[in-house]
Amino acid sequence: MANSQTRPNSTTVDPNSGFNPHSRTFHSLRPNVPLPPPSQPLSITEYALSLIPSAATSTDGATTALIDAAADIRLSYPLLLRRIKSLSISLQSFTPLKKGHVAIILTPPSVHVPVLYFSLLSLGIVISPANPLSSPAELTHLIQLVNPKIAFTTSKTAAKIPKLPLGTILLDSPEFLSMLENKESVTSELERVEVSQSEPAAILFSSGTTGRVKGVLLTHGNLIALIGGFFHLKHMTAAPEESPEEENWVALVTVPLFHVFGFFMLIRGLAMGETMVLMERFDFEGMLRAVEKYKVNYMPVSPPLVVALTKSEVAKKYDLSSLRLLGSGGAPLGKEVAESFGAKFPNVEIVEGYGLTESSGGAARMIGPDEAKRHGSVGRLAEQMEARIVDPITGESLPPGCRGELWLRGPTIMKGYVGDEDATAQTLDSEGWLKTGDLCYFDSDGFLYIVDRLKELIKYKAYQVPPAELENILHNNPEIADAAVVPYPDEEAGQIPMAFVVRKPGSSINAAEVMEFVAKQVSPYKKIRRVSFINSIPKSPAGKILRRQLVDLALTSSSSKL
Repeated sequence: MANSQTRPNSTTVDPNSGFNPHSRTFHSLRPNVPLPPPSQPLSITEYALSLIPSAATSTDGATTALIDAAADIRLSYPLLLRRIKSLSISLQSFTPLKKGHVAIILTPPSVHVPVLYFSLLSLGIVISPANPLSSPAELTHLIQLVNPKIAFTTSKTAAKIPKLPLGTILLDSPEFLSMLENKESVTSELERVEVSQSEPAAILFSSGTTGRVKGVLLTHGNLIALIGGFFHLKHMTAAPEESPEEENWVALVTVPLFHVFGFFMLIRGLAMGETMVLMERFDFEGMLRAVEKYKVNYMPVSPPLVVALTKSEVAKKYDLSSLRLLGSGGAPLGKEVAESFGAKFPNVEIVEGYGLTESSGGAARMIGPDEAKRHGSVGRLAEQMEARIVDPITGESLPPGCRGELWLRGPTIMKGYVGDEDATAQTLDSEGWLKTGDLCYFDSDGFLYIVDRLKELIKYKAYQVPPAELENILHNNPEIADAAVVPYPDEEAGQIPMAFVVRKPGSSINAAEVMEFVAKQVSPYKKIRRVSFINSIPKSPAGKILRRQLVDLALTSSSSKL
């Protein structure tokens, strides 16, 4: 993948769109960032910790690294570094863990989780964080996939984990706490484990919205390229009056730490020397309280949370004046939703990004207020990334303005799916291109737009209807709290668009009104033709709609039809 590391001949690349008409490839318009040579032995822990600004770790006025919002526990950067070293020495001394072993991690967010991640990664242990709410059957599948030697969990979830070769360590046990405060670590030196950048760092689980859950294998090099891009571009693009070193951002992590979005945002935030506020269990009002109490400046969020903030009456009760930036990802954010949010919170900027677990999370994003104005886009191609827009039928690579499947290539692309060579071969081609399964297009300025998942397009007669477009319209109705659109089988049309709608409290909107509201704004073939009212839309931890559950529900229940 050498060609993904270097900028192509500028004479052949359109400086506005990044498109090379000869290779039919889009190239990143971002500046190249300095990264360690791929041959240099380096773990993501060593790299991320080396980036932390010295002011954050100084004993005079050290920055707070982590805050547990529920328990109001704070960890400074010096204490975070001490605990990582202490835990690493303890694991080397008291367990037979070796480089290459896999550790499954099943725990809600706490100040212990980043310590555990960094410690294990520094020892060359492959971490595999999973949803602590996983059912025993789901967990059995995950364990069969990754074959872990050890588990790290809490006393609440330990019973779900089968017996593993090296047992289970509870993060809420006195034993674990003593490993964090190992007296020997003050005088002892950690036995450095040499980790190659090409070696596995993490196995993250894909959300499973398009089939059985898969284990995505990411290397230390993948994560170094991702974090290095964020770090260096922040410093390259900072305005002269802004000093990234002096500014201490407080970020509230609302997305799960076992999901790629929360995972890389956590590593990114700590590498930048930011204060990261963690919530053990997400709840909307708890989030508002945390923003007010800790003067939060920034939150990575999923689009449903942007919708909730826009429509919430409760938000008015809290002082959210510290909030300056939302980073939205996980699903497309509608232009109308972004504009409605902007009208309610004029001092808060939304920057969108796009990525998959398979691309380590980062593939495109917005940088700065000018790019943030491109509502509906997910930003420009990330540094060192290449893309193609491929016609799903002919396989032809398409120019700007044309829709097709997005293919990606670059240093953050996964090594493959663990234990699933067939799925890897279907997703990664021999030249290193990752087929995303997303229907997208680039505009003439190099901004990427996600239309929908290829597999989720509703086939109405000869037309393709993107559910996300209809959902964005529904979210704009003041009487609708949430909505999702799925295909419903129809003898004449093949499939028709069906909406699942959550009414706002006090609303009595009916099916005919929902259908009329959409019909006024779309072409006839895109009209909603069936409606079902529901208490809540089922979603993954990252905020993605679980459409298969809704399709199953649609087929087993009667609904209003027009």
